[in-house]
Amino acid sequence: MELDYRPDLILHAAAWTDVDGAEGDPVGAARVNAEGTRNVTALGAPLVYFSTDYVFDGTKPGPYVESDQPSPTSVYGRTKLQGERQVADGWIVRTSWLFGPTGHNFVRTMLRLGVERDEVRVVSDQCGCPTYVGHLAAATREIVALPKGTWHVAADGECTWAELASAIFEEAGLACRVVAITTEELGRPAPRPAYSVLRSERPDAPRLPHWREGLQECLERLAR
Repeated sequence: MELDYRPDLILHAAAWTDVDGAEGDPVGAARVNAEGTRNVTALGAPLVYFSTDYVFDGTKPGPYVESDQPSPTSVYGRTKLQGERQVADGWIVRTSWLFGPTGHNFVRTMLRLGVERDEVRVVSDQCGCPTYVGHLAAATREIVALPKGTWHVAADGECTWAELASAIFEEAGLACRVVAITTEELGRPAPRPAYSVLRSERPDAPRLPHWREGLQECLERLAR
């Protein structure tokens, strides 16, 4: 479909985000994440492309910065990196472990399981930066006033999925117990980076609040 106008700015957040599903359908994931992004860039407007910490393999002993070389290990990570390479005029915003009061995400899943169960088994050997979508949205307004290129924008602080689950139950007043397990025990199809903390080496990059503050704001929104 051809548009009879050119938008001033495109926020491209559409993506295949089913990490395990992408392993079983790499063609479908590439069609969405790579070809879909190419179609969006064809509109000819500046683009904000939201990417992921999964473009890294997780073997670096410290946080990943913008100049680090991507090396994705999953189909999801590879196709998101392919999408990045379609962006010639815009901002690539890498973020991580997104959660919010709507949609399917880890926080909402844990809240449901915390009501249904006495305990949950959660991975404790993957570490990242859980990022509240409200804080990312506010930072995006700052990004588009900055030079185009790649930016790492993730919450302050870091934790494992098990630590995040424990914080969710604590903040929500749920008695559910977290049983820490390994990635191998979980047995998911797609490999995940063991350590994918994102930090920016660019002095003018937006700084997001701590992930725990984001969790509190998210739970407040859900309680309304």
